[in-house]
Amino acid sequence: MAFFRRGPVRGTLIALLVAYLAYGPIIVVVTRSGAGQIALGLLAAVAALGGCLGGLAERRPGRAAWLLLLGLCGGLALHAIEPYTGLSSCFVVVYAAPFRCRPRVTMAITTLCVVALPLVSYAVGLDLGTTFGLTAGVAYTSVFAFLVAYLSSTKRQAAELAEARAREAVLSERARLAREVHDILAHSQSAQIVYLEGARMLLKGTGDVAAALDRVERAVGLARTGLEETRRALDALRGEDLPLRERLERLASEFRAATGAGCALSVAAELGAPAAEARLALARTAQEALTNVRKHAPGASVTLTLRRVGEWCELEVQDDGGYGGAAQTAGGGGYGLVGMRERAELIGGSLKAGAGTKGFAVVLRVPA
Repeated sequence: MAFFRRGPVRGTLIALLVAYLAYGPIIVVVTRSGAGQIALGLLAAVAALGGCLGGLAERRPGRAAWLLLLGLCGGLALHAIEPYTGLSSCFVVVYAAPFRCRPRVTMAITTLCVVALPLVSYAVGLDLGTTFGLTAGVAYTSVFAFLVAYLSSTKRQAAELAEARAREAVLSERARLAREVHDILAHSQSAQIVYLEGARMLLKGTGDVAAALDRVERAVGLARTGLEETRRALDALRGEDLPLRERLERLASEFRAATGAGCALSVAAELGAPAAEARLALARTAQEALTNVRKHAPGASVTLTLRRVGEWCELEVQDDGGYGGAAQTAGGGGYGLVGMRERAELIGGSLKAGAGTKGFAVVLRVPA
């Protein structure tokens, strides 16, 4: 199709179309003898030629319909004045109508042509075989035009649908990347704040430089870990393997080092091998849940449990302190648990979070 959009090719096709449409009107005008016949032939010629060319050029369906109807009437008039001279306009109209008009209007114009053409042909004295042939030709042309227009519309709709899906995929990927960035920053920076605040209190209170320096060094280590987590998040987005058990062990170790509280980890042996997106969701949910414990329940111990439940992988993060702030966050006040729930739903899983008898629990279920 790109070949026909080239300037020289397009110009040549337009010139041939104009010549095809103009031949009959020119014959009618040239062969008329009286002034009245010349005027009538000229009027029909202008209607046929102008209506067809205007209808082809017009992009608005309403105006295109009127112009094509004018071209059809002009073509039928030319055919009545001089047989065959207006047929080119009739064929062009029935072919162009599906591309320029609405379906109902197209059916009306096509029906008018199929009905009027044999009547005019019979009136000017054409034999039955010729009349039938001309009518059948117009009918076949209209059917062919409908099929081409339908295929063209289907292809265009498919292209629009593919474009819409591509835009949706881009937006989904942006949202996913936003969750990754949020998880990394919330985890690493909150831990750094804990260390740096501890260092500040030590220097301000006891002046214990060694202990303060230890906390500053831990904060620096967490900053480096954050950079590494960013690289791992990008690797996961590219579909590379995510070492789930090692990641959970690291998160538990970092929690114990940052808070001084316990963090027990239990991973079932029959866990299997969840998909990359499921592994990423499990790791990020554990990270976000531990971050919330540090924020809202300082000093609380945590139990991380990863198990297989039927066709699901289930991660439970349970603390023993209970933190109302995180319960409010789970209700929609903050982005953390909302982001975890969105991540789970995107891969067909679910997330529950709420306060219990022992504290606050986050339970994530993803396909195994």
